[in-house]
Amino acid sequence: MKKFAFLLFAVSMCFSLEAQIQTPAPSPSSTLEQKVGLTDVTVKYSRPSMKGRKIFGGLESYGEIWRTGANENTTISFSDDVTVEGKELKAGTYAIYTRPNEAVWEVFFYTATDNWGNPQEWDASKVAATVKVETMEIPMPIESFTITIDDLHNNGATLGIMWENTYVGVDFVVPTVDKALKSIESAMESKDDLTANDYFAAGSYYFAEGMNMEQAKEWVNKAVEMDGGKSYWMMRTQSLIYAKLGDKEAAIEAAKKSLAAAQAAGNPDYVKMNKESLQEWAKM
Repeated sequence: MKKFAFLLFAVSMCFSLEAQIQTPAPSPSSTLEQKVGLTDVTVKYSRPSMKGRKIFGGLESYGEIWRTGANENTTISFSDDVTVEGKELKAGTYAIYTRPNEAVWEVFFYTATDNWGNPQEWDASKVAATVKVETMEIPMPIESFTITIDDLHNNGATLGIMWENTYVGVDFVVPTVDKALKSIESAMESKDDLTANDYFAAGSYYFAEGMNMEQAKEWVNKAVEMDGGKSYWMMRTQSLIYAKLGDKEAAIEAAKKSLAAAQAAGNPDYVKMNKESLQEWAKM
């Protein structure tokens, strides 16, 4: 019994000593969180480095499925249903696998995310979507494997995968329009509770998406009225809506008010934008 107790003590001491030692991971983990439109996108992955090795066509063979990183599965999570390179993908978390080739990569979104590296047996039924994307050559070497979310706009972005001298970009679309319109419609049903910022958000969104300009004008005008003409960014958008509708006089009047408010607030960006618009509209 004493020997057994001593053995447990020795084992616990080993774990205690081990826990005190910290060294850097060869492929450190990384988490990328990005709001795309109204959709939350999260990428979790590990980042191996080149360390003088040839990567594609060397360490990672062409034509073979790659775990797209190191260690545990590289995963991507979408809070909404999305479209990836034209393929529908339900909200959820997916492991990202790839099949690199010199000119084109295949990118797989795999429903099982609990693998360490590649699955022991590839299950085609677990592939939620497969897309093909062309490679681009990067003029400078990327030492550490990197995933990015680039080219952000209201309705989508590009998932970038880069390492060594290779970049592939996977475009995806998010359901911002549907979500935003539902939010606006729901809010407009209870107008008594709406603030100037609410009206401005609705009107500026309609303007940005090229929707009903008359409705955009009505909402932004309401926002400016409720705000008392203090917010230069509201009057800036108001001027742009008037210009879009062809009402140059109203556009110039709103831009002058926005310019004065921006100067008073010390915002050089809006001062510059308003001056440029006033010069442009004066020549029309």
